[in-house]
Amino acid sequence: MSELSSGARQQTTAPSVRIRSITAAPLFGESPKGGWSAEIKPEDSIHALIAVHTDAGITGYGSVFTDGRLVEAGLKVLEPLFLGENALEPERVSEKLHQNTFWMGRGGTLTHTISGIDIALWDILGKVTGMPVGRLLGGRYRDRVQPYCSLLMEEPAQMRDVVAEYRALGFRAFKIGWGPFGRALDTRLDEAIVRAAREGAGDDAKLFVDAGASDALWPHGLKWALRTAEMLKDFEVGWFEEALRPDAIDDFCHLRLASPVPIAGGEVLTRRQSFLPWLSRGALDIVQPDVTKVGGISEQRRIAWMAYDFGVKYIGHGWNTGLGVAADLQLASAFPDVDLVEFIGGSPYIDGILAEPFQLEDGYLQISQRPGLGVEIDREKLARYTPNPGVLFQ
Repeated sequence: MSELSSGARQQTTAPSVRIRSITAAPLFGESPKGGWSAEIKPEDSIHALIAVHTDAGITGYGSVFTDGRLVEAGLKVLEPLFLGENALEPERVSEKLHQNTFWMGRGGTLTHTISGIDIALWDILGKVTGMPVGRLLGGRYRDRVQPYCSLLMEEPAQMRDVVAEYRALGFRAFKIGWGPFGRALDTRLDEAIVRAAREGAGDDAKLFVDAGASDALWPHGLKWALRTAEMLKDFEVGWFEEALRPDAIDDFCHLRLASPVPIAGGEVLTRRQSFLPWLSRGALDIVQPDVTKVGGISEQRRIAWMAYDFGVKYIGHGWNTGLGVAADLQLASAFPDVDLVEFIGGSPYIDGILAEPFQLEDGYLQISQRPGLGVEIDREKLARYTPNPGVLFQ
């Protein structure tokens, strides 16, 4: 009896891993074009990396899709809540941060910042336990997943060449988005762009189209989206993303029922509660939360399982960094029906900051089985994109 009691005590004894500090490194200089009406400039910060430093000498890393200077300010606000917290309890710590900052607004800078913290905490938990995050989330359904190459829309001739270039690199799934599509107010140009992309991709490739109607002052409504969906059907487009303004839930419900192609969206939503009306009302065929904005891995997993129960497919939005891709890959391993992850074509923040860049194998990415997120940042490479990379390696 005493041996059993002793064994039980040993099993419940966990190492002390407390948060010592959290730092952020804004990324500047080479953000890929977004096709936004107010285009990204070199001096703009669109992404930031986060490091959670612990008293055990273990550091976890995360990514945030927002201006890095906002992230730095958010960390100052959150600091009294996370200092000294148990770094091995990501869901509890992240929920504490959400619950105690409601009065400063839910879903903005603080939620984005918590996203990066949460990803980093899962990275730490994986490093301490020696397991990949996907296994910590309940188990791995797959060891590899197909990336779709996410590309900005161009004029037709250039669009064809760009897609063909990435096909030659091994991609067999593509998403084209934003740029002149819809914004030029020329339906013939819209169709020509999609036709050119299909020609560059080949008939055997998957092709998706993202209108990007969350852009400022989107000029179209439901009737444009309905006509465009009919056009996309002729090119075997796998989904039509952000076809309507992001708050037009009634129109999304109508579009989803009428469209001959699946309707996708949700990247602008944050926090699991925001997704419930979209799922319960049947507004989407495919839901696309962004782990670097929505609240992190803890929040993303809840949304993904909720979508699964509603019969809505989950494919994470991933216009971010190499750490964001690593988080998306781990999440993709942990759900039964995830068959795609987003991968920005040619982004230095993906290809240029990791010690071991991602490699395509037969059109797929392997999902790391190493502890945590399974990737390492290269400090020297990172120095090209942030003025003080050392804050991540204290």
